This record gives sequence, C-alpha cells and structure tokens, in this order.
Amino acid sequence: MNKLNIKIEVSKLFSKRKLHYYTFKLLKWRIKHLPDKQFIMILSVVVGLLSGITAFLIKGAVHLIQLLLKSSFFEDTRYFLYIVLPAIGIFFTVIFIKYVIKKKVEHGIPGVLYAISKKHGFIKTHNLFSSIITSAFTVGFGGSVGLEGPTVATGAAYGSGLGKIFHLSYKQRILLLGAAAAGAMSAIFKAPLAGVVFALEVIMIDLTIYTVTPILISSVTGALTSYFLFGLGVIYPFELKTAFIMSDLPYYIILGILTGLIAAYFTKIYIFIEKQFSKIKRNYLKLFVGAIMLGVLIYFFPFFYGEGYEVTNTALHGSYSYLHDNHIFGSFSDNQFVILILFLVIILFKVVATSITFGAGGIGGIFAPTLFTGANTGLFFTFVMSMIGVNSLSKENFAMVGMAGMIAGVLHAPLTAIFLIGDLTGGYGLFIPLMVVSTISFATVRIFHKNSVYTIQLAKRGELMTHHKDKNVLSMMKINKLIEKNFYVLKPESTLKEIKEAFIKSERNIFPVVDERNNFMGIITIANIKDVLFNEQKYKTVFASNLMFKPLTHIELSDNMEDIAQKIQKSGLFNVVVLNKGKYVGFVSRANVFSSYRRLLKRFSDY
Repeated sequence: MNKLNIKIEVSKLFSKRKLHYYTFKLLKWRIKHLPDKQFIMILSVVVGLLSGITAFLIKGAVHLIQLLLKSSFFEDTRYFLYIVLPAIGIFFTVIFIKYVIKKKVEHGIPGVLYAISKKHGFIKTHNLFSSIITSAFTVGFGGSVGLEGPTVATGAAYGSGLGKIFHLSYKQRILLLGAAAAGAMSAIFKAPLAGVVFALEVIMIDLTIYTVTPILISSVTGALTSYFLFGLGVIYPFELKTAFIMSDLPYYIILGILTGLIAAYFTKIYIFIEKQFSKIKRNYLKLFVGAIMLGVLIYFFPFFYGEGYEVTNTALHGSYSYLHDNHIFGSFSDNQFVILILFLVIILFKVVATSITFGAGGIGGIFAPTLFTGANTGLFFTFVMSMIGVNSLSKENFAMVGMAGMIAGVLHAPLTAIFLIGDLTGGYGLFIPLMVVSTISFATVRIFHKNSVYTIQLAKRGELMTHHKDKNVLSMMKINKLIEKNFYVLKPESTLKEIKEAFIKSERNIFPVVDERNNFMGIITIANIKDVLFNEQKYKTVFASNLMFKPLTHIELSDNMEDIAQKIQKSGLFNVVVLNKGKYVGFVSRANVFSSYRRLLKRFSDY
C-alpha cells in the first residue's frame, strides 16, 4: 500500500468514525508497518489472552458465590434451599439484564453464529461483561447449566471489539471471532487441540493455512493463560486402568447408537421446552414458572444442582454414589431397580433441568450438561450390562467415551468430541473407542436432526453459516436491498390508452397490476400486448384486466435468498414479482441478484 493510499484510507476513517487521536495514530502506524496477516496473528494472541482471563473470571465468580453459600447454614438446610437458590440466581440474572443491560443477552455459541451470519461479525459491547455476570448468578446459585457458552460468547465479543476498533474487513473479523472462540474453549477446558477443532467444526471457519494459524495461536495462548491462572491439573482427571481390547468393540458400537438416540432426545426436548417458554410473554411469569419447576426437580434430585462437575468426575471414577446421596433415596443404595430408575432420571431429565433454567431467564451453556449426560449414559450402559451378566466392561472407560458420544451427537461435532474428551481426560489411550462412538453417535442423531442444538433455530430461519461458501454468500444477501420499485403500477380498470401512456413514460417494459388495496392481480408486458397497443379503436374498450396474466413464479418477502435464487433460476425470468401475503411489493431482477452475489462473494473471499 503506497503512502498516498494510506493517507486517504486513514483520513476517511478519521472523518467517518471521528476516531480518538491516539487510535488514529495507532491505525496510521499499523497500516504503514504491519501487514494484515502479521497483525491478525498479534490480535489472535490478544484475544487468546483475554479469553483465558474471561474463563478465569467466570469460574472464579461462580466458585466465590458457591463458597459463600456453602456455609454451615447451607449444609443444615440444603435440601430446602435447593428449591429457592436457583430461583434467586435466575432472579438476579433477569433483574441485571432488564435494568442494567437493558438488552437481550444471547445464549453463548448460537449468538456468536448469528453475529457471523447476520451481524457482519459485530457483537454488541455489553457482551464484553454481561455473560460473565449473568452466568455467574445463574450457575453460582445452582442453575443446571454450564459456563462454556458464556465464556466463548465473551471471548468472541472481545474479538469483535478489536475488529471494530481496527476496522478489519468482514473476513478478518470472522477469523478473529473464530480465534476468540478457540481461545475460550481451550482456556475453560485446558484443551488447545480441541479449541482449534471446535473453531473449524462448530464456528464454521474455513480450513486454510491463513485461518488455522491465528486460531492455533489463540488456542495455545488461551490454554497457557488457563494453566497460569488455574494450575496444570486437568478439569476431568482420568486414569486409564484398562486398555482397549477388541472384544469390547461391539459394546462401544451399541454405546454409540445409544448416545446418538439420547442426543436426539436431548435436542428434541431442549427445543420443545424453549418453544413452550417462548409462548409466555412476561419475563416475571417465565421466572416464576421456571423457578418452581426447577426448584422441585432439584429438591427431589439434588444431582441436577449447578454445573454437575462433581457428578461427572465421580462417574469417570466408576462410581454412582451420587444417585442415592440425598435425603429421599439414601436408603436404596443396594436396590438395583431403584438405581436403574435413578439412572434413567439423571439421563433423561438433565436436559429438562437445563432447558427450564434457560426458559426461566438464566444464562449459561450446554457443554457441561452434555458431558454430564454422556458420562452417566456410559456408566448406565455398564450397569445394565452387569445386570445381564457382562461384568468385564470398564466403568471408567465407558463413562469417558460416553461423554464423547453425547458431544458428537448434541453438537454435531464428532471431531470436537474426540479431541475434547481426549484433551480433557488425557484419555487418548482410548482413541479408537472415541472415534467409533463419536462417529456412530453423529450418524445416528443425523437421522432425526440435520442440525445441532446450536444451529437448529438459525437453520430454520435461513441464518446459518456453513462450510458451503455459496450458501453463506446467499445467506448474507437481504431481499429488502434487492427489491426494485421503479415500475409503473396499473389498475385493473386502466384503459389501453393509459397503458400506452405508461409505456411511453416508464423506463421498464413490465407493469404490475394491483387493485385499490394493493393486492397483486397480474402483470402486463410489452410482448403480450404489442399487437393491440397502437389500435386506437380499442383504447377505451380494452382494459388492463383483459390483458394481464398471472406469472407462474413469484417471490414472497419472507423467502430466504437460497429459495429466491432457485426460483429465479428455474423460472428463466429476468424480473420476478415480490409479494407480501398477496400484496405487491416490487420486483427482483436476475441481474441485480447476480451482481450482488458477485460483490459479496469477493468480500467473503477477500483475505
């Protein structure tokens, strides 16, 4: 970039954005001395560091709240407090959002995916801190959700903020969001390799050398920051006592199918409960209903209280003592039938507790609930096998591999599942079972759901970015910006003479016909009236209603761009009418769609 272009670019930024003097000087210095690729790598270190600090702050805030609550008073009355504490935490969350933030706080990773697809990579400023505070309230007081989503969302907000400050291009902003997500995932789980795979597989970052390097740098930086702040211990300590043997392979295949089916159930229930709560319009009523349901559920089954890391770690050690470690079922520790029922409750109702927490107004993530369900599914499988006489299966191994199966199924991310569980537990000695269970689980859940919990709602609205570049570009196009309205509108009673005058005045050769209520009746083109257009004898006897015809293809204002492109291609028309529930809106031209597509494709691919 030459000096003249640098001056022009910086002066434009200064005049349009009214940048602070020092920011202006920093931008000017950066443009002169740092090429884009090197600058992105520097920023990836920054977002990795910030993501690691974010993970520490969220974890620290939750542990502080839990430490304050776990007094002698709490221990003596904990079963009663299980009813009210989650409600208090969600209440604080709702109050903070309504009166302090005054804006909606998105649920972690879906919010990041939406920012990528529809917000040009920009995330609102309040996300720099709002998810930290709200998730700390929710989880600290016992909400049955995790902290991973808020950590990723906060890290991505810092990536978005840096992209905005330094006026990065769309592609660079998206890359920075992916790097921040990788750094956050790496920091909270101390799993750098899984952080990279997560960004590529879940955040949908394209796999190139240019994209992988910043993501790798951010992930390593996040992990190192986490090691420095939390120590070197793994989050789920696991010791491989029994190596994988080929005779266990059929059981791992069955476990893969089982986790896939439970993942499908998990997704179905999550979406169903979210839909039911969305029907309640008043936030306080949502809070009241959700708090009662969650409180009762946790009162009878305390293992649903909080993140559930203690339960998951206990399961990874082959023990299920937490199932009867409460005031109601404590006397049934030797009753296999009761244990079997409690296993089904913990597997099938964890997603219910998580969904109710979200529905009531809580903020958190679903990674921890998914790992929780997976570990219990693996342990449940060995319990059932032992009941029918198969006692050779390792409880620890199947609990760990069950976690991978659930992650692969719920997130639709088998690679993330393999490397995350391997990194988390140090269990790469079971790499083959991890691959088998994750792959089969993913294949099974895809029979029922084409999209994950994170993406199913975005996909329904046509707002999901994928690795399919054409679809991504189409999803970025907006129908409202493509509609052309410079058409002369006729009425059904318009005479042939009026139509002729319209042709003389108009620059277009197509005319929509609408009634007095703007209902679309049809169109008239020069081709279908050229034989009568200059027949003066018919000027007063032939009307638009006699000449118009209804086109076979039309576009609804609510159609997504992929459907619009297909309609235009199949119709062969140069202009297609746009309607809004039968009302005339305008036309979309083939040329306008194509030129907009090419412009966005260049922007999307511009590194």
